Amino acid sequence: MITFLEKVKEKINEKIHPEQLQVIDNSSLHIKHKSFQPNKFHLKIVLKSEKLKSMSKIESHKIIYAALKDEMKNKIHALEIVIK
Repeated sequence: MITFLEKVKEKINEKIHPEQLQVIDNSSLHIKHKSFQPNKFHLKIVLKSEKLKSMSKIESHKIIYAALKDEMKNKIHALEIVIK
């Protein structure tokens, strides 16, 4: 069975085709936060993409958010993006 993190990786790979991709679940770091929801993830995405790096930060983030549209609505509470 595919895990949620694998699904996120799959969607980013399909839409963006980065040279490298790492998806990190940082949810455990936010357990004590007031707005913490155990059924939602705090993710950090680190990717190397010449395509995204050549764009403005806003444009590149829009592409990532669009690729994860459904996940952002239902399963992701916070998303940190690092483009190398």
